Amino acid sequence: MNAIRLLDEQHDGVRSLFEQLDLARSDELRRLLFEQIADALVIHTSIEERIFYPAIYGERTRELLGKSVEEHLGVKRIVSDLLLLSPRDPQFDAKVKVCREQVEHHVDEERHELFPRAKKVLDKAQLETIGQELQAMTDEMKNTQPRRAVSRQTSHAAVLR
Repeated sequence: MNAIRLLDEQHDGVRSLFEQLDLARSDELRRLLFEQIADALVIHTSIEERIFYPAIYGERTRELLGKSVEEHLGVKRIVSDLLLLSPRDPQFDAKVKVCREQVEHHVDEERHELFPRAKKVLDKAQLETIGQELQAMTDEMKNTQPRRAVSRQTSHAAVLR
């Protein structure tokens, strides 16, 4: 699968989970949905930082990627906070809203700025190869409850080279 298509599908999946969370009424379901969001976000940021961003890092993308990893850090910090809260906590909904807004902003920048630049840096074959790597890492992480590692990823942004 093409790397950009895979990342976009993950974006859409997280958006769908946020929409389900908006409609959920029971605390148990809200907790479950947020844990799914947290896992999806940790997987997504991990595969971008470890595979996709290094593959497109260069003159055309350096500044935008620097901003992207800082946005990832902000989302990871909110996710880490939310994992410690009960859905009944008065701050839970506010933090979810901020998290969603940050994710939506980040997705918009990737779709309109970063992905077009990536298409100029990588050819179709490279995007396919990287997509396979992204999918393999996603599959590897899926059943590991990746959210459990997020608190260890909040001290600084990922370093890109």
